[in-house]
Amino acid sequence: MRRATVLDELATAAVDRAEELRSTTDLGNLYQEAFLAEKRDFAGALSAPGLSVISEIKRASPSAGFIRDADPAEWGDRYQREGASCLSVLTEPERFGGSLEDLDAARNKTTLPVLRKDFTVDEAQILEAGTRADAVLLIAALFDAAALARYVSLAVEIGLTPLVEIHDEEEANLALESGARVIGINNRDLRDFTVDLGTFERLAPKLAGATLVAESGIKSHEDARRLRDAGADAVLVGEAAMRDPGLVARLASLP
Repeated sequence: MRRATVLDELATAAVDRAEELRSTTDLGNLYQEAFLAEKRDFAGALSAPGLSVISEIKRASPSAGFIRDADPAEWGDRYQREGASCLSVLTEPERFGGSLEDLDAARNKTTLPVLRKDFTVDEAQILEAGTRADAVLLIAALFDAAALARYVSLAVEIGLTPLVEIHDEEEANLALESGARVIGINNRDLRDFTVDLGTFERLAPKLAGATLVAESGIKSHEDARRLRDAGADAVLVGEAAMRDPGLVARLASLP
C-alpha cells in the first residue's frame, strides 16, 4: 500500500472543507456572485514584456515550517511597490496558516491581480475563489483529465484565470488537454519536497503557446535569469520573498 504523501493529506483536508462549503452555501447564489464579481486580468499581467513576478504571501509551509508573521495588506502593498505583477495568497489554513480573509486584505490594499493559492478539489471552491480572487490554482496531480478540463472551463466561465500546476510530462499533457492557457511548472515535487530547477527546463519545450510560470526554488537573480532563458514568462516566489522582500525588486528589474 502506497504511503500517503503530504499532498494526499492536504487534498483530503481540502475535500472536508469543500463538503462543509457545500453544506452551508447555496451554489446557485455562489455562482451568480462569482460570475458578477469584478476580476483583474491575471493572465494579461503575466504577458507583459519582461519577466513578470508573482509574489506570494504565506506564513508557513510543510517544506519550510514557520516562515514569519505577516500582515497580508502590508505585504501586498510592499510587493506592489517592489514591482510585482501579481500576488499569490495562501488560503490553506492547516499547514500554511492562511485564510480567505488574508486574500481579501491583500487584494483590497492593492491593484494587482490576485491568485487564490489552495488545494482546490471541488467546483464549489472554484466558485468561492471567483467571488474574491482573479485566478485560481488547479494542481493537475489532483485530477483526472475530465475533471481538470471541467474545472478549467468553469474557472474561465466565471472570469477567473486558471493556473494549472504541473510537475511531470504526464501532467503537462493533462494541462494541454484541459485547455489551460497559463501553466505553472513546479520545480518542487509535492510528494517529497525535493527541488530541481531542471524540471522547468525539461518541461517548458512541451508547452509551446502557453504562458509559463516557473514555481519554487527561485532564490536569486541568477535563478530567475536561468528560468527566463528557458522560457518562463513569470516566476512565482514565495518563501524566498517572504524572507527577503527586496528579492522581488531585483527579479522585476531583470532585463
